[in-house]
Formats: sequence, structure tokens, C-alpha cells
Amino acid sequence: MTTSLVTGATAGLGAAFARRLAAGGGAPGEGRHTLVLVARDAERLEQVARELRESHGAVVEVLPADLATREGVAAVEARLRDRERPVDVLVNNAGFGNRGGFLDVPVEDEVRMLRLHCEAVLRLTSAAAEVMRERRRGYVLNVASVAAFMPRGTYSASKAWVVRFTEGLAQELSGSGVRLTALCPGFVRTEFHQRAGMDASRLPSFAWLDADAVAAAAVRDLARGRVVSVPSVRYKAAVALARHVPASLYGRVSTRAGRRYDPRR
Repeated sequence: MTTSLVTGATAGLGAAFARRLAAGGGAPGEGRHTLVLVARDAERLEQVARELRESHGAVVEVLPADLATREGVAAVEARLRDRERPVDVLVNNAGFGNRGGFLDVPVEDEVRMLRLHCEAVLRLTSAAAEVMRERRRGYVLNVASVAAFMPRGTYSASKAWVVRFTEGLAQELSGSGVRLTALCPGFVRTEFHQRAGMDASRLPSFAWLDADAVAAAAVRDLARGRVVSVPSVRYKAAVALARHVPASLYGRVSTRAGRRYDPRR
């Protein structure tokens, strides 16, 4: 039985990953996955776990933890280092966005974002990869964003770090049996924007992606060993364009659009 740990598992992409892995279709490993679900809200965790047990017959463990705190990260690190109950697949999905320009957001909120998007991803990846390398197998999926390729303040910078970190570690661990993928989705229909107080109502319908479809594409790319996964042809084109258009031009477009439209799950 394959064991998968998913952070930010109570809503949006995290819940979609949990459903996909519980079903087992196209996922790394064979058959359904035993799940370890991580999120801050213990009550919602139990609800999601109950639904997965009822709908898929999944074995589900819940681990309430706030990954923007040292205590929360330490609790999940300990679970990932448990060699008696090894984790085969780690999905670093937890994240959030801030509404407003950089100088409009309290610096404490921006630092909290960096702790969650960067420090937590680094520490959890390190804990998981250490055991995975010993076992000569394992998968790590780090959720970034197409924003990683565009100048959009702290959020984009943190997601750019996730992509580069994943690419570098994938190269370092090449041949070890440990595979890493950075997922870079565009706008996904989830609770993300509402939670951040962002108004995304003016975005055209074609800009939106379905969370379950994104999770399915990401899991397939992880199993195939693709280091950077960009779901959908339109966002692949956007990333390709971003790589060749001057950053100053994208910066002006981003400033006009505002941070209300941060792409995120």
C-alpha cells in the first residue's frame, strides 16, 4: 500500500489531491493510497477524512498542524521521518495569498507567507526525501503557480523559489529513486481567492481550471518524472511567453491587474 501525505488538504487543490490519491487512478504506486491529511482546521480534516473513507474505502490519518509555525512544521517533519510508517508521496500544497500591493500588506503577513511557501516546503521536502532516498523510492510534488514566472510581489517570488528549489533538488537526487515535480497551475476554481478577499469575478471563464483536472494532470506528471508541470495548453503558452517577454512589461501588466488576481489553487 502506498502512503501519501497532503498538506492543505481540506479544500481546493489539496482536497482534489486527496480524492485523486484515494482513488488511485494514475497515481505513483499501485492501487489506492493510505492518506495522511494535514491542515490547520481539525474539524474540517475529520470531515474530509470521513468522506474519503465512505466514498473510496480509504485508510486516512489526520494530522492537524499550522505549517506557518515551527511547532506545526515539526509535527509533520516527525511524521515524515517515521521509518516504521514511511511516506511514499509528499504533496506540499498548503498556501495562501495576500490582497493588496506589497506596501499595503502588513510585513508580518508577508513573512508568514514565506514561512509557509518556502521554509515549510524546504523542511518537509528534506524530511521526506531523506527517508525516500534510503528506501530508493519516493515522490515529492511541490505546488507552485504560473505566477512563479511573472513579477508579482512576494507571492510570485515565493513560488519562483519553489520551482527553482524543486528543479535543483530533482537534479541532485537524479538516479536515487526520488522524483520531484513543481506544479504550476493558473487560476483554479477553489476557495483561495475568497479566503484572501480577492475579487476574481472579472476573469473570463476560459481562464479557470477545474481542481480535479489539475490534480489528475499533476499526479500523472509526477509519476512520469516531469520536473515542472503546467496544466492546460493555454497556461503552457502563457509560461512560454513569460520566459521571453521582458520582466518590465509583465510587471506593468501585473500592476494594472492588481494582486486581486493572484493565480492560485
